[in-house]
Amino acid sequence: MPHEPTEGRDAAAWSSLESEGWYAARNATTALRDALVRAGLEKDFPYLRADLNAFGHGLVELGRVSPDTAERLAELLRLALAGGFRRDPDGDEHEHAPAPGEEHKGRI
Repeated sequence: MPHEPTEGRDAAAWSSLESEGWYAARNATTALRDALVRAGLEKDFPYLRADLNAFGHGLVELGRVSPDTAERLAELLRLALAGGFRRDPDGDEHEHAPAPGEEHKGRI
């Protein structure tokens, strides 16, 4: 009823800043942004942003990219996999130093 007192805060006062999903999405977006900057692709992902869905689950919006950008991203992933980067099922990341001659410099 409209005149009944409510305890705590109602849904209208909810803030994304109080959501674990928001912080997870923001941190992942920041990590991806930093990697894209190092790869020289920072201008190729203009729609990159952190977001929440209606259920409060954090999402990373990559947005639309050109075919050239998608191919460069695919090549970066292939190089990372060929260079020994992998993620274990338990979530641990492992990176092996590239063998001599495997280092790739410059923008792909």
